[in-house]
Amino acid sequence: MKNIRNFCIIAHIDHGKSTLADRLLERTGTITAREMQSQILDDMDLEKERGITIKSHAIQMEYEYKGEKFLLNLIDTPGHVDFSYEVSRSIAACEGALLIIDATQGIQAQTISNLYLALNNDLEIIPILNKMDLQNAMPEEVSDQIIELIGCDEGDIIKASGKTGIGIDEILSAIIEKVPCPKGDPNAPLQALVFDSVFNSFRGIVSYFRIINGTMTKGQKVKFFHTNKEYNVDEVGVLKLKPEARPTLGCGQVGYIISGIKTSKEVNVGDTITTVENPCKEAIEGFEHVKPMVFAGIYPIDADDYEELRYSIEKLQLNDASLTFEPESSLALGFGFRCGFLGLLHMEIVQERLTREFNIDVITTVPNVNYKVYTNKKECIDVYNPSGLPEPNYIDYIEEPFIIASIITKAEYIGPILTLCIEKRGILKNQTYLTCDRAEIIFELPLGEVVFDFYDKLKSISKGYASFDYHPSEFKPSKLARLEILLNGDPVDALSTLTHVDNAYPLGRKMCEKLKELIPRQQFDIAIQAAIGSKIIARETVKAVRKDVTAKCYGGDISRKRKLLDKQKEGKKRMRQVGNVDVPQSAFLAVLKLD
Repeated sequence: MKNIRNFCIIAHIDHGKSTLADRLLERTGTITAREMQSQILDDMDLEKERGITIKSHAIQMEYEYKGEKFLLNLIDTPGHVDFSYEVSRSIAACEGALLIIDATQGIQAQTISNLYLALNNDLEIIPILNKMDLQNAMPEEVSDQIIELIGCDEGDIIKASGKTGIGIDEILSAIIEKVPCPKGDPNAPLQALVFDSVFNSFRGIVSYFRIINGTMTKGQKVKFFHTNKEYNVDEVGVLKLKPEARPTLGCGQVGYIISGIKTSKEVNVGDTITTVENPCKEAIEGFEHVKPMVFAGIYPIDADDYEELRYSIEKLQLNDASLTFEPESSLALGFGFRCGFLGLLHMEIVQERLTREFNIDVITTVPNVNYKVYTNKKECIDVYNPSGLPEPNYIDYIEEPFIIASIITKAEYIGPILTLCIEKRGILKNQTYLTCDRAEIIFELPLGEVVFDFYDKLKSISKGYASFDYHPSEFKPSKLARLEILLNGDPVDALSTLTHVDNAYPLGRKMCEKLKELIPRQQFDIAIQAAIGSKIIARETVKAVRKDVTAKCYGGDISRKRKLLDKQKEGKKRMRQVGNVDVPQSAFLAVLKLD
């Protein structure tokens, strides 16, 4: 055990975690030059395309230091705020963390957020200044920021470059000397913490775990603590670039278990694995269940794909424990699922993964957050969907969730950022200068305002410099209204949304204008209306496609033309009664990107 080190890499998005992990894998000989490719741990096509890490990835390295062999278990983590749950799970399985900071950008919001996650779990922090090979690196300035943030000495900061490999030996030495070895009793009953799982179509569910106490051996009978289900250990092993089987795994090690589990409901991330004959008395204090921040409906384009969609979301949830879902139905879209996400990027990634990995085309409704509605009878109802809102005469008041947002920016962009936050009904809580030209602004903001396009606008007004991080705060009373979109008098529940009364008029008008552009013309007029209750607040009309029925009447009496036009009018009237309007998928997506 004294030669095992478990550590993770934490940083803000795009500070070079995955590239630095590549250099560590090369230096320790875990992968050969032939197998090497950039960001090798990001194995999803989506991760490679977008240049972001979506999943945590665990891998074991062997390294010889001062004549002794050490086992280093590395977990690379995502940097985006929407995937912070992945980071918390990785941190729970480690004793140390490499805190990577970009020498050209300095400390940013997610750096601080991930650092606090690590400190709360008593991890040993090793600060690393990355991208030192770039000409615009600011080592002295950023070193001062790090010293002020974590209170270390100048000599503790390792200067490195993931691209050129500077400082990799110093990082490996620091991991071995500073990160404590795992604590635990090899002779105690088995206790292993499940921190991730994946689905293998040939072998069932593969669970990744970290052994806290005891040992796990192939052929043992084990049980999962919370579900109380028993299994035989078919295979146990360590996570190299490809999984490698081992006859037994000892205390403090990170590995995988295959036990023929077929259904995803039987594996919970954060569960404890123990043996049947000598079970442990209590489960490991794992991590709490995640609370979704954004809710949206996911519906199959073809109604026959409903069961396949359920099966796909269950498989995806296994690999992404922060996704929650429950069945729901919609008048416009039929049967589907109401899903909970950690943010808008998370929602986008889930939709993309459903299309790519499971080959299912889906429609996503307008995202909403969770509101608490208090009725006249003093009952509290949780509302995730505008259609679940009671009639206005039954409502006493509505509370909406607020978040505490931390924005770190250059001083020159403070003005526009303050304007943006105030437009989004934000309340300024604090403003501090980290250095002479970098400030941290703390705002209290309604989550419903942040969900749509806040992050994109923040990046554009700060030319990409501002970084954004948030955590849930509390529920506060608010004046909200249900904005409905009607097509020819019929409500389209997938487009209805809950919004603040002050925003309802401009939002209703913009939605009507956008839908007018996107809904194809029919042979009858289509009225697009936005309504609050029974009050219509905006209207646009998609004009009918008309055939010139009088073209064949050259000359002759007007009554002949009149007769043809009246006949056409009757046909249009009948068509309007039986015709229905199909809303294209692009319309649902465009409403999310309203400026």
